[in-house]
Amino acid sequence: MRLLSYLVNGEARYGAAVEGGVVDLSRRIGRYFPDLKALIAGDGLGRAKEVVAGETPDHALVELALLPPVLTPEKLWCIGVNYMDRNAEYKDNSDLPKYPSLFVRNMSSVVGAGQGIEKPAVSEQLDYEGELVIVIGKEGRHIPREAAWSHIFGMTLCNEGSVRDWLHHGKFNVTQGKNFDRSGSIGPWIVTSDECDPRGPHEIITRVNGEVRQQDTTARLMFPFDALIAYLSTFATLKPGDMIATGTPTGAGARFDPPRWLRPGDVVEVESPAIGVLRNAVVAEA
Repeated sequence: MRLLSYLVNGEARYGAAVEGGVVDLSRRIGRYFPDLKALIAGDGLGRAKEVVAGETPDHALVELALLPPVLTPEKLWCIGVNYMDRNAEYKDNSDLPKYPSLFVRNMSSVVGAGQGIEKPAVSEQLDYEGELVIVIGKEGRHIPREAAWSHIFGMTLCNEGSVRDWLHHGKFNVTQGKNFDRSGSIGPWIVTSDECDPRGPHEIITRVNGEVRQQDTTARLMFPFDALIAYLSTFATLKPGDMIATGTPTGAGARFDPPRWLRPGDVVEVESPAIGVLRNAVVAEA
């Protein structure tokens, strides 16, 4: 299934994208599962499939203001330097990493598909990072790699927007440059694991104004999805609805000479064929 969250008359709702539009699940099973996170935690996928079967769509997809699929995950983890060749982009002659690089984003820093991502007024260095995101479906701690796949509910996409000059304000962290309000996006929906096997391989492509800037495959991840789940769950309990942005390929704007920063009016598309396209235009901070 393709499960998504959206606004109707200012109210957050969730549903299933089907041929011809969106079936509103909030109206049908919202008393049991108030939002998509509750449906994931409550093992409600089977019920959702039963409800959607044979239903006529309630909304046209193009008429909806989309939100990030999971509105209130407990954790939004982000992995850095995870594709082959990414370490070389730093030109610091360092060895390949032994452990994943890790930081956390707030949900206020991301918008849904089709919504404007903001270039902050204090910086000219807004950059794109196209990423695949795994969504946790089953709680776990100390999850072995061989069991990790059973903890994945599905996958979505992320433009892990970064404000590059603010990444260097702290000595040991990148938090500031990764958490500007509305600087990134997640969506357009979660494709469930029964329809999109996380084992892949999955291609990831990022385009800016139609020009391909990033293109790679999860076959070239240094830390595959199962390794990330095993590593993260060593120190933190993974909860249903948690999201893990699994890293971006080479080719971000900062790596060009001169750098190619995003400007208002630019359109960023992140695509993976088995999932779809996450598309956002860049707007100036209000």
